[in-house]
Amino acid sequence: MKLSIVILNWNGKLLLKKFLPNIILYTPNTPIYVVDNGSEDDSIVFLKKEYKKINIIKLSKNTGYAKAYNYALKMIDSDVYCLINNDVMVTKNWTSPIMSYFKNKKVDIAQPLVLDFKNKNKFEYAGAAGGFIDKFGYPFCRGRIFNNIENNIGQYDNSINIFWASGACMFIDKKCWKSLEGFDEDFFMHQEEIDFCWRAKNLNKNIMCISNSKVYHIGSGSNLSSDDKIYFNHRNSLLTLVKNVEKKKLPIVLLVRSVFELIAIFFYLFKGKISKSFMIIKGYFKFIFLFAKFYRKRDNNFPVKYYRRISIILDSYIFGKNKFSEF
Repeated sequence: MKLSIVILNWNGKLLLKKFLPNIILYTPNTPIYVVDNGSEDDSIVFLKKEYKKINIIKLSKNTGYAKAYNYALKMIDSDVYCLINNDVMVTKNWTSPIMSYFKNKKVDIAQPLVLDFKNKNKFEYAGAAGGFIDKFGYPFCRGRIFNNIENNIGQYDNSINIFWASGACMFIDKKCWKSLEGFDEDFFMHQEEIDFCWRAKNLNKNIMCISNSKVYHIGSGSNLSSDDKIYFNHRNSLLTLVKNVEKKKLPIVLLVRSVFELIAIFFYLFKGKISKSFMIIKGYFKFIFLFAKFYRKRDNNFPVKYYRRISIILDSYIFGKNKFSEF
């Protein structure tokens, strides 16, 4: 079974210089592609000079995470794709445990344990030990509830079925990718992996965290500002609900979620973070503008239950439950 490593890059020469050698070292005899999303630094010059065997797929401008991968994967012949950020450090034999699941047809989408490169005893925000969502679309992970990030003491060393896999390092079966027609490009970036995995669940695809594989992720490697991330995360999370929640349940889910959005606006205002409040407001109005477009993308196939918890906000802020093991 053929695996291809596909690295998304945008102005990431220094990150490639730091992390690409490990991928080459620990993934021998595996084709590696760098998808350059319109970089304005000399990433391409660096790759052509230092890594002549690396395959480069170059886009003329930054098209976002979703569109860049959709474009690139059409050009790559492989049974399994590994989509990996340019700020991820891989470890010895990192692909072997995951590929064994694909070879035995036990999984369609998978992720390794994602740990923090800067503090290697901790899980990393983007995916940790596997992702889930609550009824109102808020994502959380084994090892990470909002900004409460656990130390890795082996508590999540079991490989389990999850709801969504981390976009920082995601393995996808080619047939699954094609059946879903890739990522939704209207997300541009952030939350597209949750929508992708949700649609996969609707087709009864199996998604897992394979815990005997691990990588270390820096996070925030995209150079996007924290305010922009708030905008995309809030907007896209709402749009994901529009696409994927059962029709009869959607109005109450969006109503409650809108109340939570309002609370978040006042929360940031109270803390004096006016720009973050503005980004949530901006994201909400953009969600309203895009509502009809995303509603038309719905299909009629919905799983009985998509959520692991009713409200992770109540769990964390009211009941003080900030570890996955406390649920």
